[in-house]
Amino acid sequence: MTHTEVTKPSGRHFFRLHGERKRVFLTQLPLSLIMVVAVLIAVAIYPQSFKQPLFLAALVMHVLLLAASLAVPWERFSPSAVLIIPYLDFVAIGLFRGGNQQFLTAVGLLIFFPVFWLASSGLAKRTSVVVSVVAALLIVWMPVLTAPDGFTLEELARPLLFPIVVLAYATTVVAVTNTMNVQRKALEAKDVQLRASLEASQQRERLLETVVDTVAVGLVVVDGGGNDMLMNATQRKLHAYALPENIDHPKEKDLLVFATDAITPVPADERPVLRAIRGEEFTNYQVWLGSGEKARAVSTAARPMRDEQGTFHGAVIAFHDVTDMMAALAAKNDFVANVSHEFRTPLTSIQGYLEMALEDSDELPPDVLTYLTIASRNVDRLSSLVSDLLTTDSMSLELTRTNVARLVAESLASAAPSAEHNKVTLNSQVQEPLEALIDTRRIGQVLDNLISNAVKYSPDGGTVTVRTWAEGADLWCEVQDTGIGMNSSEQAQAFTKFFRARTAVQRSIPGIGLGLMITKTIIAKHGGTISLESERNVGTTIRFVLPGCLGSGGRMVGLGRISQPELEDAP
Repeated sequence: MTHTEVTKPSGRHFFRLHGERKRVFLTQLPLSLIMVVAVLIAVAIYPQSFKQPLFLAALVMHVLLLAASLAVPWERFSPSAVLIIPYLDFVAIGLFRGGNQQFLTAVGLLIFFPVFWLASSGLAKRTSVVVSVVAALLIVWMPVLTAPDGFTLEELARPLLFPIVVLAYATTVVAVTNTMNVQRKALEAKDVQLRASLEASQQRERLLETVVDTVAVGLVVVDGGGNDMLMNATQRKLHAYALPENIDHPKEKDLLVFATDAITPVPADERPVLRAIRGEEFTNYQVWLGSGEKARAVSTAARPMRDEQGTFHGAVIAFHDVTDMMAALAAKNDFVANVSHEFRTPLTSIQGYLEMALEDSDELPPDVLTYLTIASRNVDRLSSLVSDLLTTDSMSLELTRTNVARLVAESLASAAPSAEHNKVTLNSQVQEPLEALIDTRRIGQVLDNLISNAVKYSPDGGTVTVRTWAEGADLWCEVQDTGIGMNSSEQAQAFTKFFRARTAVQRSIPGIGLGLMITKTIIAKHGGTISLESERNVGTTIRFVLPGCLGSGGRMVGLGRISQPELEDAP
């Protein structure tokens, strides 16, 4: 639609779209049809009317006006030029009434056609009303004024009601037309705004579709009833992997969705989309789509959509293809394991020869003894590193009844020199005696990792507190420091192999990022869970629980050295 069409869609311009001549012809046509009916009545009942010159002149004039309305190129003239037709209609109606006295009453009503045309044109409104009233007066007074016997005031006053009705009619049409024009203009302005808003909305929708189809992450948006509202191109490709070959229109339960082992089917109610429909919020929920060589590993995340009242209105689910990353991690783990195995053999040989050389330390020159001692210490360190690299989920446990308080004391004693160097105060809030059925060496390794990390990441001094307590048959342990802490993104990766916090790297704090990964593996092998809470420049708290390891005698002798307030402070 052009600008002219939007801003000037009045009745006049509407007809102009179909031709100005057609508009004028259609406006004149109703009056002409009424004249035809009147002529037919005259032919049937009053044929003598055709002997009246005025009657014939009126007919000829109506024919000419109808022909002119269609033949004249009105679009070439100004809009007001067409008003000559209704003005001449007044003359034709006056002649028609004067030429046939039998139709006085009916013919007078014909004046309402040109009156309506003038009053509704929106052009020369006052003139239109005045001309309409004058024309009505002339039509009703002409027979009186031209009577052979003369006229009286009473005869002039008798038909005055008709011009007054015409005046009221013309005024009403003008008022209604004005009101309609105001409403029309308001609607036109609203229409322009709505069209602009629609165009902007369509533009934003096209932009959104382009953006979501461009990103390499699959996106699905569902409403509160679980119906798909949006699915981008990436997600359609990922979804195709989960489609079974023998089902044309599979339901959610029929899709090929497997757990992290790529073998165990994920129950329908545990699949990402259905979890999101239930209003759950999750991150990095990993599943496999499809089977065989075409299977893809995806990491999913979901966020619910809620209104201001908290009512659930749908969810957005993101699917990130991590197949290549999983393959790269597996290749990296294989490489590290293979290299570590290759390191172990020569390290064992070096370590053995160094131990043999150091057996006769009394016979060695002091400088040689110093060199060999340093070499032996570094070989032990390298051997420990290789052992850490080889620590995997396949480790085996040797469970024995162990005094947890003793394990904590030994780990604190080992960390004491580093704590003194970093000006860190070590605190122990340990319930004893507290015996647990655990792998002594592995849990000792966990405590060493956690306490040494707490000391190491408190380079500016502070406090490290170790707490252990029993809850039923479960053993709880917590290591809390007041060190440099971590931000949220670092916390999410803290248990990842080889991960180092940026602050630790910047401050050259030693480490290779294996301690927390090994710690989590050991806790998981005991059937336990571990969690981490941290805040930058405030500190870190790591807490783990080993379920059922205390047996039926969880608290055993009781509170021991730990006081009741200290227990209440424990999480």
